[in-house]
Amino acid sequence: MEEKESLRSKLVSLGYELNDRDFEAFYREYLDVAEKKDEVYDADLESIVEEYRRNINAIYTIDAVQISCGFPLTPTATVTLTNNETGQIDTACAYGTGPIDAVCQAIDQIVQIESDLTEFSVNAITRGIDALGEVTMRVTGPDGKILTGRGSDGDIVVASARAYINALNKLITHERVNS
Repeated sequence: MEEKESLRSKLVSLGYELNDRDFEAFYREYLDVAEKKDEVYDADLESIVEEYRRNINAIYTIDAVQISCGFPLTPTATVTLTNNETGQIDTACAYGTGPIDAVCQAIDQIVQIESDLTEFSVNAITRGIDALGEVTMRVTGPDGKILTGRGSDGDIVVASARAYINALNKLITHERVNS
């Protein structure tokens, strides 16, 4: 219990005040990250909070990502998404030129919205081989609107999936508002 209160106090010092429900969700993600890293930095905590916030009102959220790739294999991704509006859970499998392309292809099979991926970048949030990666993706909708998605995870393929679905959620919302 002392660890939780210390962590909550740390979040407040970073400018994040979470209600009990949001803190418990954050804490589960924190434990997952802490299990994989030698040290959890402030930037990691901020990334965990921001990743959680990106999913609060998301139309689609990621339940699972599984990748198979390597030489001489064909990169393959299986992705499971939940449509939070309908409760429907869908799984799709796709091939790609690499693991990230395969993940995006699988997501596209489920979401089925026209878009063009126009930018992709990966940055380490903190130092070290166990750093969380933050991916930024920009997609362009049929009307030319550019929307930015972000995602973070210790696995850059999962971070990429999170960024892509974040961008597509924004695109869906944009199209609904402007139709």
